[in-house]
Amino acid sequence: MEIERKWLVETLPQHIRDGMESGGYMHRQIVQGYLCTDPVLRVRQDGNSYYLTYKGKGRLAREEHELPLNEQACASLLKKCDGIILKKERYVIPLEDEPEPACGGKDPGVRELEIELDIFRDDYDGLIYAEVEFCSEEEAKAFEAPSWFGREVTYEKGYSNAALSRKHPGNRDLMN
Repeated sequence: MEIERKWLVETLPQHIRDGMESGGYMHRQIVQGYLCTDPVLRVRQDGNSYYLTYKGKGRLAREEHELPLNEQACASLLKKCDGIILKKERYVIPLEDEPEPACGGKDPGVRELEIELDIFRDDYDGLIYAEVEFCSEEEAKAFEAPSWFGREVTYEKGYSNAALSRKHPGNRDLMN
């Protein structure tokens, strides 16, 4: 089960830009396309890892299953994808320590929530999303986002990556 919230970032604060420029955050390239968007079947190259992912319906919480691929299978499937192949840089930025409920078979303890900051390239150059994944819907709903995250788009269907793959990138009004 994937439980995440998503925000549209207009401007990155200086301390985040500084951390990105200095190499202070884990960073990787992602290339992904969609074989189908209903249900979602995504093909992704994430750094040196390759996946075919099924995602169920839903916005805040939804079923998700990943199947590992090899590089050749991923390249072949990406050629078969419909629409725009999305390219983005993902930065993983720690948030403050939060109490961790038992989830995913882990013992309760302290964990650090992370921001997955996606900066799109090519067709959607400059589009930035901040996503945070949670262990429960309750934890997700209780989370208070930093002000720089901007407008939350978790429940807006036009802001999913699958929807981006079907739109004309010149149209920055993603809801149309």
